[in-house]
Amino acid sequence: MGQTFVRLLKDGHPDTGMGASNLIEAEAFTGDDKTERIHDFFVSDDEQVSAGVWECAPCREEIKRYPVNEMMTILSGSVTLTRPDGSSETFTAGDTFFVPKGTPCVWHVTEHLRKFYMCAP
Repeated sequence: MGQTFVRLLKDGHPDTGMGASNLIEAEAFTGDDKTERIHDFFVSDDEQVSAGVWECAPCREEIKRYPVNEMMTILSGSVTLTRPDGSSETFTAGDTFFVPKGTPCVWHVTEHLRKFYMCAP
């Protein structure tokens, strides 16, 4: 039997910290800082479900269809999600929210962001 629970740590793995991530296109970063790091604390055997911690420097991306179902809790920083109708919501430290797969939005990290995430197809 596999793990029965998983503790997510805000700084990544206690020994190795966090590794490089490449989810954001280089041209999407809005400043000189292009930091993007991740640590998966859990990936299912079929690689369909993952949970961990991710951080990213300020960036802005137009997402035609959000690629996964994702629940997030913001640990630090700020992200604003804008709907196609122009309305938006800003999430900051302590906020937990969910983005359904297929959602169109503009993802705009306005302050260096760190979040816990859980993704599923």
